[in-house]
Amino acid sequence: MKTKGALLWGLNEPWSVEEIELGDPRDGEVQIRMEAAGMCHSDYHLVTGATPMPSFPVLGGHEGAGVVTKVGPNVKRLKEGDHVVLSFIPACGACDPCTQGHQNLCDLGGGLLTGQSISDGSYRIQARGQNVIPMALLGTFSPYMTVHEYSAVKIDEHIPFEIAALVGCGTTTGWGSATNVAQVRPGDTVAIAGVGGVGMAALQGAVVSGARNIIAIDPVAFKREQALKFGATHAYASLEEAIVPVMELTWGKMCDKVILTMGEMDGALVDPALTLTAKAGTCVVTSMGKMSDMDVKMNLFLFAMLQKTLKGNVFGGANPRHEIPMLLDLYKSGQLNLQDMISNTYSLEQVNEGYQDMLDGKNLRGVIKYTDADR
Repeated sequence: MKTKGALLWGLNEPWSVEEIELGDPRDGEVQIRMEAAGMCHSDYHLVTGATPMPSFPVLGGHEGAGVVTKVGPNVKRLKEGDHVVLSFIPACGACDPCTQGHQNLCDLGGGLLTGQSISDGSYRIQARGQNVIPMALLGTFSPYMTVHEYSAVKIDEHIPFEIAALVGCGTTTGWGSATNVAQVRPGDTVAIAGVGGVGMAALQGAVVSGARNIIAIDPVAFKREQALKFGATHAYASLEEAIVPVMELTWGKMCDKVILTMGEMDGALVDPALTLTAKAGTCVVTSMGKMSDMDVKMNLFLFAMLQKTLKGNVFGGANPRHEIPMLLDLYKSGQLNLQDMISNTYSLEQVNEGYQDMLDGKNLRGVIKYTDADR
């Protein structure tokens, strides 16, 4: 079928909304009419080259929600009419990581940036006569998509699509940063550096986990103000600015958990983050750095002698088939505030405006809402 999509044709170029050709579902695949797509910072990493792609063009978007409209052969978990969230990492349920409870590390994740479908290795999207790589084998910046059922999670049909879209990546990643990876416990002092969409979800995870002090760190005043509304107890503009106040707040103990969720990671940030981290404390790196970056600044003597832990994190350590519906249940029960995390909504044609708003610090999360005009 012919539809539209937001394509990236080269580094540091704007997204181009234009016609694409989308293939029908093949073995194990479904076609989805998209209703909403989250605008995650990770897609901007494609623009800058921080996340390198093997070729262009690329169809952006890896957060989204919609309705199954076609079902290919041998699909076992979904049917037409099902409401689904797209999980940015597929979960086959059979590889070693999946069977050990680490669906976020499913072996199929190794092919996310190749553009080659899980079903048969073919390219399912073309534009201007060229094969297109969909971000994370999804490409939610289009009103229709054809994906493997491993990448789609059925949800309650009463959840608004713009809310549901958030848990396909950012919210689940942030929430799990606090609950699964950092393992925040009642009474902990927690610092969260970078309180956009991912950081605000981590903040809420820390609140529900019973943290006593939650320190939000962000250079943007708007985000610090919002963090206090979401449950932060203190807010500072930088890691360095927070060190002395946290030392005074904790009588020198510092933070049990430090979670880095800024839009762009730099190795120089690890040292001040570990300075904020208590003895035997944990620092979690959720933020994405450039693939080419190899340098990290840290005091190795203090890291070892104070028995600190530095952890990586992808998708919040989540098992998406369990945690995506669970987080939406928490939303329904009022324990997870997703509505206020959506700062602005955009049409597909406004995708570049939405990303500029993100860079200008105006959004916690921007969301594309699809209408008939997009189709």
